[in-house]
Amino acid sequence: MGFAQDRGRAGEALAAAYLELVGCHAVARNVRLGGVEVDLVVDDGPSRVLVEVRLRSRADYGGAASTLDRVKRDRLLRAAAVLEQHGVRHPRIDVVAIDLGADGATITHHRNAITA
Repeated sequence: MGFAQDRGRAGEALAAAYLELVGCHAVARNVRLGGVEVDLVVDDGPSRVLVEVRLRSRADYGGAASTLDRVKRDRLLRAAAVLEQHGVRHPRIDVVAIDLGADGATITHHRNAITA
């Protein structure tokens, strides 16, 4: 496994730990829905949530949340549509942005970050 993959998995593990601390329950990691890889699937109370994890170690071109492009948004919406086809009512799409700095990691949870 390469350095970038190791960092990505570490970011996903940190996001999963954060989500557990705020009361979510992890259902799956790196699952494919409709041909789209979703980093995390969690239950937040009655809501099923698809979570995209973004990790940045530099802020030269914006923070981690700003790296989410239109193509990835459309893919996540497609994955949410697959869940709806399987009976999940109104799945939510969240983004957990992790920005690494000299003082450590800053985690920002954007609830319902992507909507149709």
